Amino acid sequence: MIEIPSDLHPDLVPLTFLLGDWAGAGVFDFPGAEKCNFGQEVSFSHDGRDFLEYHSHTWVLDEEGNKVKPLESEAGFWRIDKDRKVEVVMTRDDGVVDVWYGELADQKPQIDLATDAVARTAASGPYSGGKRLYGYVKSDLMWVGEKQTPEVPLRPYMSAQLKKVVTPGEVESWAKDLGDLPDDGIARRGRRPRRPGR
Repeated sequence: MIEIPSDLHPDLVPLTFLLGDWAGAGVFDFPGAEKCNFGQEVSFSHDGRDFLEYHSHTWVLDEEGNKVKPLESEAGFWRIDKDRKVEVVMTRDDGVVDVWYGELADQKPQIDLATDAVARTAASGPYSGGKRLYGYVKSDLMWVGEKQTPEVPLRPYMSAQLKKVVTPGEVESWAKDLGDLPDDGIARRGRRPRRPGR
């Protein structure tokens, strides 16, 4: 269930499905780098202003799913206008800053983004742009990223499936909101379930 925070800026309501902390795993594969599975933690938060604050950390996983080393970190700010146009400013640990533009799909929680501008520091590797697709599917946040460099044409390089992270405080709050539930036979105390035919 997607809940709209009471202090969320009205412009951001269409992006409510992104809010929260997410964690999961995916696959990284790009020429010139070792293919690997990765873990990811993502956070989308707000402070009442007209943007979402975004943070992502990924790390290489070994065959048993253990963290081996950091892979990529990025942070940014997401906005949306009345025509469902999305703009993102994102900076990454490798010295790249992107401006992304895209659109929230009609009647479904899916965002397509493409780079509009790229700035790189002297320390950054070759990179000339990319595309991203984010979608909310059966309560999971799924995304795929495409990347291009002067030597490599645009191609998928990262994708992941993320689950919403539930805190103990959220569970307690949800439990209080349930109130008195009807007796459906599951929670009867001190009784053994009846066997069929008796």
